[in-house]
Amino acid sequence: MSGEQPADSTRDRILQVASQIFAVKGYHGAGVSELGEAAGLQRGALYYHIGSKEDLLFDLCKRHVDEALTRGRAAVASTPDPREQLRRLVHAHLNTLAERRSDVIVAEHEMRSLTGDRSVRLRALRREYQSLFEEVFERGVAAGVFRTAHPIDVMGVLGLLNYTYVWLDPKGPTSVDEIAERLVVLIIDGMAAH
Repeated sequence: MSGEQPADSTRDRILQVASQIFAVKGYHGAGVSELGEAAGLQRGALYYHIGSKEDLLFDLCKRHVDEALTRGRAAVASTPDPREQLRRLVHAHLNTLAERRSDVIVAEHEMRSLTGDRSVRLRALRREYQSLFEEVFERGVAAGVFRTAHPIDVMGVLGLLNYTYVWLDPKGPTSVDEIAERLVVLIIDGMAAH
């Protein structure tokens, strides 16, 4: 018994390995045997922990969105001021993205591979996350600090933030929080009520 690892540890290791491999090779480019070998598991043991390759993809995408939702809700709940809520949301978003970069790459590139209930569930979670931004902008419009909460504007802001995974370097010369703050200024200036 002393040589065994807890199931959570094994599953976490599988998710980490799959995230890295899917981010480089894509979901369809990575084989189950490659995932098992990288995780140090035989095929049967791998399936015991993941269910199916699509279940694994869903779990990778979901854990990123779950993390973003948890942090986003905390950011919004931490202050009543819509500008500060937006600022904290942007910081939370970019920090989640920086910490889970390979998960984000997988989610952005491979979520189209999800089918049926998995696809529906992930889209619902992403929609829930989007609603955090919508609600902040709506409160800001009501308070007279933002000029719009139009869905296209909200999607534009999320597009701006989500695309940073392409160029953001958490170990680069500019910190994630400095980048977040610059984007906050850009967004607030663009959305400010005049």
